[in-house]
Amino acid sequence: MLKMSKTYMAKPGDREAKWFLVDATNKVVGRAASDIAMILMGKHRPTYTPHIDTGDYVIVVNAEKIIFADPDKWEEKEYSWYTGYPGQHRETAATRRKRRPEKILSEAVRRMLPKNKLAFKMILKLKIYTGNEHPHQSQQPVPLEVAIKKTPKKKDDAKKEPVAAK
Repeated sequence: MLKMSKTYMAKPGDREAKWFLVDATNKVVGRAASDIAMILMGKHRPTYTPHIDTGDYVIVVNAEKIIFADPDKWEEKEYSWYTGYPGQHRETAATRRKRRPEKILSEAVRRMLPKNKLAFKMILKLKIYTGNEHPHQSQQPVPLEVAIKKTPKKKDDAKKEPVAAK
């Protein structure tokens, strides 16, 4: 008879939250938001448990220097919200970048988190700042590189050898 090992389930307050520092300079919004959302949920840990907040804190600096993959998206992308009065409010990504640049990244991350009560606790662990300064030096955040595009290596390139001209 095989002995079955039990699945580990994290308990609230079972782990120590880490702090990560992300520099958003020249990072694509979607790629950076995806990586940040994974850290906030705790999916980078082997102790990930869906119903417990096992995520870490993320500090993002230089939010005004974030980019879109398509340069035309600054004028094409439109953010809209309802205030309770007739007519929705709308603004393009370019006007939002001038007014509140940290809101672009925070909305992208929020929409990548689960749609439940736990997501509210997760999004509170995200700290976004314009500029290079942040007030969390005492937490000793570890620098983290996000939004790295991995290019696959081609197998054919390794086999080919340069041919010498005759």
